[in-house]
Amino acid sequence: MKNIAIVEDEDGAAEKLVESITRYQKEFDCEFNVVRFRDAADFLADYKAVYAVVFMDIQMPKSNGMDAAFELRKIDKTVSLVFITNLMQYAQKGYEVDAVGYILKPFTYYDFSLKFRKALDKYVMAAEWEIVIDVAGGLARISCDRLMYVEILKHRLYYHLVDDVIQTTGVLSAVEKQLESHGFLRCNNCYLVNPKFVVRVNGQTVTVGNEELTVSRPRRAAFMTKLAQWFASGHTDA
Repeated sequence: MKNIAIVEDEDGAAEKLVESITRYQKEFDCEFNVVRFRDAADFLADYKAVYAVVFMDIQMPKSNGMDAAFELRKIDKTVSLVFITNLMQYAQKGYEVDAVGYILKPFTYYDFSLKFRKALDKYVMAAEWEIVIDVAGGLARISCDRLMYVEILKHRLYYHLVDDVIQTTGVLSAVEKQLESHGFLRCNNCYLVNPKFVVRVNGQTVTVGNEELTVSRPRRAAFMTKLAQWFASGHTDA
């Protein structure tokens, strides 16, 4: 069951979205848990990355849906976002928050179903390449496409993303098992690197993105062999 959020102040529009989702799940034999929020502030308060799709109204009395979308993207990069609006002037900004698309009011079920399927497909594709980790106060979903390397320092784990660093507790060996199927490689006792971001290996260092990490002597041979196998397998664009 996938969670769907509706952020819409108009009761009529919210009810039509719920009706459309209900019709969709009957047609395609699937099940959704739908949660409705009347304004963006309530939606973002104590937000947890548990939603597959968010339907976001742009014009609401207490808040602007576009501004809320920018805040949403700071904490959840994976959720599929669909705007509900009667104005197309926001279309360009939608690209900045990686929106799947727009549903113009008043909308038909046909238009809704096309956008909803696209949003679900995008979420599923992203979910296949992500992990969920425990963090203070809840959970965090991390896309492996954005995860450059994982570091352990003084019993704390640091997930180094291209645009963020997430801290938690744990052991690197457990993370290694979790990320093994995604091709991550151990270069020493402190680092687990994503080969997608490996720029070069020079002696006892490996450049991952803009960071230089140490490759330990005992692990270097195995690391280089697995790295070469990864590149040879054609995963450089994964």
